[in-house]
Amino acid sequence: MSGTTLLWFRQDLRLQDNPALAAAVARGGAVVPVYILDAAGEGSWAPGGASRWWLHHSLDALDAALRERGSRLILAQGDAREVLIGLIKATRTTGVCWNRRYEPAAVKRDAALEKELQAMGLEVQTGNSALLNEPATIANKQGNPFQVFTPYWRHCLEKKVEPPVRTCPETLPAPERWPTSLPLDALELLPKIPWAGGLAETWTPGVAGAVKRLKQFAADAMTAYAENRNLPDRDGSSMLSPWLHFGEISPRQVWATVAQQSRSTGVFPPSNGARVFLSEIGWREFAYHLLWHFPHTPTQPLREEFTRFPWAADPGGVKLRDWQRGRTGYPIVDAGMRQLWHTGWMHNRVRMIVASFLVKHLRLPWTEGAAWFWDTLVDADLASNTLGWQWSAGCGADAAPYFRIFAPVLQGEKFDGAGDYVRRWVPELAKLPATYIHAPWTAPSEVLSAAGVKLGGNYPRPIVDHAKARAEALAAFKQLRGPSAPGRE
Repeated sequence: MSGTTLLWFRQDLRLQDNPALAAAVARGGAVVPVYILDAAGEGSWAPGGASRWWLHHSLDALDAALRERGSRLILAQGDAREVLIGLIKATRTTGVCWNRRYEPAAVKRDAALEKELQAMGLEVQTGNSALLNEPATIANKQGNPFQVFTPYWRHCLEKKVEPPVRTCPETLPAPERWPTSLPLDALELLPKIPWAGGLAETWTPGVAGAVKRLKQFAADAMTAYAENRNLPDRDGSSMLSPWLHFGEISPRQVWATVAQQSRSTGVFPPSNGARVFLSEIGWREFAYHLLWHFPHTPTQPLREEFTRFPWAADPGGVKLRDWQRGRTGYPIVDAGMRQLWHTGWMHNRVRMIVASFLVKHLRLPWTEGAAWFWDTLVDADLASNTLGWQWSAGCGADAAPYFRIFAPVLQGEKFDGAGDYVRRWVPELAKLPATYIHAPWTAPSEVLSAAGVKLGGNYPRPIVDHAKARAEALAAFKQLRGPSAPGRE
């Protein structure tokens, strides 16, 4: 027996494929699972509103799974270091196990805490539950971090993907006396506004929801993923991102399931849909690679010259609020923003469209968009959110050039040709024919009247003109880069 072990849960809220759990059980003796809500320890990136809703239900599911095994989840709130040291004294702990995190504030806190606990004579074991590859282990031929996805992923594919760690024991040894725990409601994670209805309609937080969704996607949608992933009116994407963020399922489990479904024994499944889907897991890995090596990027552009970018003024934040509320007058943009508010999620193609609109049509800072997504996405992930917004703004790694400006009408016509996605999320336009659904201001007055659409009334006119906004964005880019900067659609 090695004494009591504290098992510190963070973004690994599962019992399957959990290296920290495996290490805790292997030590022998009692295991005390604990989750600490430490908002201050997260720096500026404490969980946003939608993430807190998910976290509440995920913690509830984890506690239920632990109780089935004769254990329970101890809940605490406050400074993680102080809470852990208090629990160590109360339980006579001799070891602490946790899975590593990669956000800058967490990295700094964990390094100091591990050193302190070891100085106290405790055994500290940490594991990798969140990624296929540790960011520090991947480098280019010069020994530097990758900044372009394709060579990064090609390099990763040469490495063996480790199988999931076998954990989830039938029972977990309990201590003689459990330490004090807060009730889940005391964490006050649920929203105080009438918002959670749409989230509850859309999601089932917890391991069971993750496993069900992965199996459904692998069986029904993965084969056609390459063709359907850009079509927001279809159930063509995996939608696994929130479960992956909270660690209710791991990328190793995803990889193993896809490989099994593809009936492949090789490193990479052969079907095109599987390859494209797993490359999206690769983009998640790439995001963490960048965050680890460039920890300033959640608030500062990777490309330093963009610190001088001439963003537009927005007195009173009027245009930002129009964008947030889905009242821009561009139906594909508004549909995406309303889907986000209702479900806590947005289709990836539409994320690119709405992000391009904010930073290029409205010329508002990408950090404003990142902050809004952080508060409203159930899958708000610092690495992926940062990569996505810097990609859209043209200021990050492997970024879309700033002069690549998505035309919202053309994007809507290309990826939502029949207008079904817009009709679902912008119901005031539901009766417009497909010819005009993505540009209602071009419809004849009699068509608008027949559809019950009143521009400037129940649906806004465009808050900016596309051609003018594009020209101003290109001028701003040329001001940043010089007169030779190119321009194109």
